[in-house]
Amino acid sequence: MLHDSPRVFSIPSGTPFLDALARTLIADPTLGQRLGRRVELPDITILLPTRRAARALGDAFLRAGGGKAMLLPVLRPLGDVDEDELLLDVGASPAASLGLPPAIAPLERQMRLARLILDLPGTPEDRDPGRALALAADLGRFLDMALTERADLGALARLVPDEFTAYWQLTIEFLKVLTERWPEELARLGAMEGVARRNSLLEAEAARWRDAPPENPVIAAGSTGSIPATGELLSVIARLPFGAVVLPGLDFELDKESWDGLGGAGSESHPQYGMKKLLQLMRADRSDVLVWPGCETAPWQKARLRLLSEALRPADTTSRWRANLAALEKEADDALHGLALIEAATERDEATAIALMLRETLETPGKTAALVTPDRGLARRVATELRRWQIGIDDSGGMPLAATPPMSFLAHVAEMIAEDFAPVPLLACLKHPLAGLGGEPARLRADIRRLERHVLRGPRPAPGMAGLRAALGEAKAELEARGRPVRELAGLEDLLARLERAVAPLADLAAGGAAPFDALIRAHIVAAEALAAAQGEGGDKRLWSGDEGEGAFRFVSEMLEAAPALGEVEARTYPRLFAELAGGRVLRPRFGRHPRLFIWGPLEARLQHADRIILGGLNEGTWPGDASIDPWLNRPMRAELAIEPPERRIGLAAHDFASGASAEEVVLTRALKVGGAPTVASRWLLRLRSLLGGIGRADALSRPQWTGWSGELDRPERAAPIAKPRPAPPLVARPARFSVTEIETLIRDPYSIYAKKVLKLDILDPIDADASAAERGTIIHKALENFARAYPQALPENALDELIRIGEATFAHAMDRPGVAAFWWPRFKRIAGWIVDFEREHRAGLRRAHAELRGEIEIAELSRPVRLVGKADRIDELEDGTIAIIDYKTGAVPSTPQVESGLAPQLPLEAAMAARSGFGEIGEARTSRLLYLRLTGGDKAGEKHSLAPDDLVERIYENLVDLLKQYELETTPYLSRPRPMFEARFGDYDHLARVKEWSAAGGGE
Repeated sequence: MLHDSPRVFSIPSGTPFLDALARTLIADPTLGQRLGRRVELPDITILLPTRRAARALGDAFLRAGGGKAMLLPVLRPLGDVDEDELLLDVGASPAASLGLPPAIAPLERQMRLARLILDLPGTPEDRDPGRALALAADLGRFLDMALTERADLGALARLVPDEFTAYWQLTIEFLKVLTERWPEELARLGAMEGVARRNSLLEAEAARWRDAPPENPVIAAGSTGSIPATGELLSVIARLPFGAVVLPGLDFELDKESWDGLGGAGSESHPQYGMKKLLQLMRADRSDVLVWPGCETAPWQKARLRLLSEALRPADTTSRWRANLAALEKEADDALHGLALIEAATERDEATAIALMLRETLETPGKTAALVTPDRGLARRVATELRRWQIGIDDSGGMPLAATPPMSFLAHVAEMIAEDFAPVPLLACLKHPLAGLGGEPARLRADIRRLERHVLRGPRPAPGMAGLRAALGEAKAELEARGRPVRELAGLEDLLARLERAVAPLADLAAGGAAPFDALIRAHIVAAEALAAAQGEGGDKRLWSGDEGEGAFRFVSEMLEAAPALGEVEARTYPRLFAELAGGRVLRPRFGRHPRLFIWGPLEARLQHADRIILGGLNEGTWPGDASIDPWLNRPMRAELAIEPPERRIGLAAHDFASGASAEEVVLTRALKVGGAPTVASRWLLRLRSLLGGIGRADALSRPQWTGWSGELDRPERAAPIAKPRPAPPLVARPARFSVTEIETLIRDPYSIYAKKVLKLDILDPIDADASAAERGTIIHKALENFARAYPQALPENALDELIRIGEATFAHAMDRPGVAAFWWPRFKRIAGWIVDFEREHRAGLRRAHAELRGEIEIAELSRPVRLVGKADRIDELEDGTIAIIDYKTGAVPSTPQVESGLAPQLPLEAAMAARSGFGEIGEARTSRLLYLRLTGGDKAGEKHSLAPDDLVERIYENLVDLLKQYELETTPYLSRPRPMFEARFGDYDHLARVKEWSAAGGGE
C-alpha cells in the first residue's frame, strides 16, 4: 500500500549534496525510523539522476566512512534530460519482460530520417544529402523533446489555423515525415524510439512499485523531475512504505505569495519552477518537505540563500524588494561572505583569471576547486592556460570528437580525395602527424615540403594524380631552364605513386559518381590506414590507438553499421556527410587528470561539490542561453500540444546557478567583450547587483586584483623594443643590376632589395593561387602585344574584330577558369573597343610600334658598373623622330606627383634608357610622350594619363645616379620602409624585417 502523504526531503543549496546524503545514511540508515523499518546500507536502493552521480555518490560514501571498507547501497541511475543513454537499468525486474522492441541507434535514426527526407518530392537541389542529415538531426531532437513531454504528434495536423502564415502550413506538411512515415519505418524495423522506450520503462517501474511496493527502502535523490515520466516515478517513490525523495535545493525562503504564483505561464524561467511542478505532481506542498537529517545550516549559508532567493524572486513580486532591504542589509556581511565577482575585459582575460584562481587553490593542501560553465570555449581556454603550470585538468564536458587527431586525419583524407588532390587538402592530409605513407613520417614531411615548394605553389594543378604528375614535369622543366639541379625533385615521382596506391579504393569510388554509403566508409578506412602506416608500424595501430583513436574507431564502427540506411550518395558529398555525422559527438575523458581541480558543465555540477566554485561565462546568451524557438513549432503550437516553452530551459539553468552560487566560496565571472563585441551580463547578475545597490553594496562583490594579476602574467619585466633593421653589407655583396621596377622598390623599401638581391630570398607563390587574378594582367598585356606585333604601322579595316580574334587566341588557355571566362573576357572585349578608338587617334603620327621591347644600359657615372634593365610595354616611333613610351596598367596608375617626385620612376627611366640607346631596335631616341593606359573594362573601359617629359627624364635619371652613389657607401643601410606613407600596406619581406614589432614599439596592441 502506498502512503497518503509523500515522504520528501530537501538538502539546502550550499550543502554538499552527495556528502550530506552519504554521511546521514552511514550514521542512521533508518533515518530515525522515518523509512519505516530497521535496515542496513546494502538494503537501500538509491536512484540518482545520472551514472556520473552514482559514481560520485560511491566516492562520497568512501569519504564519509573515512576510507574504511563497507557494503554500499544499491546505486542505480535514474536518468535526466541531458543523458543520451538508457536511463533506468531495470536489471531483472518485470519491466524487462514488457516485450519492448530495442531502441533504434541514434546514427541509424539520423540516416533513416535523412533518407526519408531525400525521398520527398522536390527539385534536385533539395536532394542534398548533407542538408538532409542536418535536417534529420534537427528532427531527431524535436522528436526527442516531443516524446519526453509526451506530446501527441498526431495532433499536429490540427494546429495550423488560417491566421498562421503559409510557412507553418509547409512546416506541418514536412513534419509528416515524423507523424506518418517514421512510425511506419520503425514498425517495419521492429524498433522504437529510445526516449519512448525510456518512458515505457519508467512508467512500468512506477506501475510495478505502485502495485507491489518493494520490501526494502528506495531513495530517489537529486532529481528535479524534469522528465514527466521521471516525475511520476518520483511521485510513487515518495509514497512507498519505505521510500523517500530527496530534492536538491528547494527554496524555503521564498515568500508564500511568490511560491504560489510559480507553476503558471510566465514563471518558467524561475529556478524553483521545476520544483513547484514536481511537488504538484506528487500532490505535495512545500510545507510537506523536510530538511534532510544532519544538514546544519551555517549563518552565512542562511543569509546567502535568502539573498539569492530575493534576487531571483519572480518578476511579479520584485516590488517586495524595498520592504526587505532592511533585513538584507542587516545580514549582508554574512550573505556576501566568500562571494566575489570578476569582470574581465575579454574572454581570454577571463580564462586567465580563472586559471590563476584554480592554480592558487593548490597552494592550500587538500583544497579543491571547480569551474562550472556551459561555455565549452571558456572551458577549453582555461584548460589550455593551466598547461603553463603543467596542470592537466578533468573537463567533464570533454572535447569535440571531430577535433581529435584521428578524426581530423580521417576528415583530411576524405577532403583530399573529394577535391581531386587540390593543394590545400593534399597538404593538410600529408602534413598531418598521423600521415606516414609507409615510411618515416619525418621523411614524408620533408618530401611534402619539397612538393609544396616546387609543384603546389602558384595556380592549382590540373585535377587528379595526372595533374600532379604534369605539374611535377613542368617544375622539372623550369629547373632545367634556370640551370638548377633537378635532384631537388628526386623521389617525388615515387611519393606520388605511393600516394596513388594508398588511396586507390576511395579515389576509384569518388571518380564513379554515386556509391553506397557503407562502401565509401570502408574505402575511406582502407585509405586512411594505408596513409597512416609508417615504417615498422601498421596504419591501424597508429590510427586507432589511445583514447582518441578508440573514440574515432567507435564512431566509424557505428557509422558503418548504420550506413546501409542512407543508401547511395554522391561520392563528392562524402566529406560533408562525414563531418555532419561527427559534428555532435564528444570525447569525454576516461580518467580524471587532477585530483583537486575540475571543469564541470551545469549538469555534472548539480550534485557535486568543491571548496571553491567558479561560475564562469555569466553573460546573456551563454548562461543562460537564448530561449529561442525551434523552427518546427511556434509558441501557440507548443502550448496547444502541452509542450513546455523554451523558457523552461532558463529555469533549469537558473536553478543550477542558484545552487552553485550558494557554496561557501564562490567566484562569479564574465567577459565584458566576446569576439570583440560588448556583452550583456547575465540577468541573474543584474538582479543581484540591483538588489545589492539598494543596500549600498553594489561594488561589494568586485575582485579586480585577479584580472590585474592575469594581465601581469605575460607582461615582461622589461620591454626591449626591437630597432628598425639597418643591414649594411659590403660593397662586393651589393647588387649591380636593377630593373626599372626595382628602382621604385629601392626608393620605397630598400630592405626588400636587400632581402631579394643580397640574401637571395625568393618570394614563394601562394598555395592554390587565384589563377585569374595572377594572370589577368599578363593575358591582357600579351593580347595587346600580339596585336601591336601583327599591325606595327597601320590599323586593319576591321581593327576591333581583329583585336578580339587575337584576344580569343590569347585567352584560350585560360578560358577553363571560371573567373577568366565569366569576368575578364567580357571586360577585355570592352577594353578592345576603347583601345581601337585610342589607336585611331594615337597612330595619326605613328611610324612604327614596338611591343614588349627589352632594353639595358650601363650607368657610367658610378665608381663601379651598375646595369639598368627594363622591358617597355610599348615604344612607338613617331614621324617627327621622337618616341612615345606607353605602359599598360590593369590596376592602379601612379599619380603625376608620384612620378614627378621620383617615387614612381619607371616610365622616365625607360625614356632615359632610350636616350642612351638602351633599346637597340630604335637607337638613340628622345621621348616626346609618356603615356599610362589604365585598362579595367569597367564603366570606364580605359583611361589615358599623359606626362610631359621635358626635363623630367634627366632629372629622374640624375636622382637615380645620386641614389646609387649613396648605396656605394658601405655605411648606407638598406632600411625597411623609410617612406611608409608612400608604401603599400604590406610588403613581401615585412615579416623578415619584423615591421609590426618596431613600428608599434611602445604602443601596445
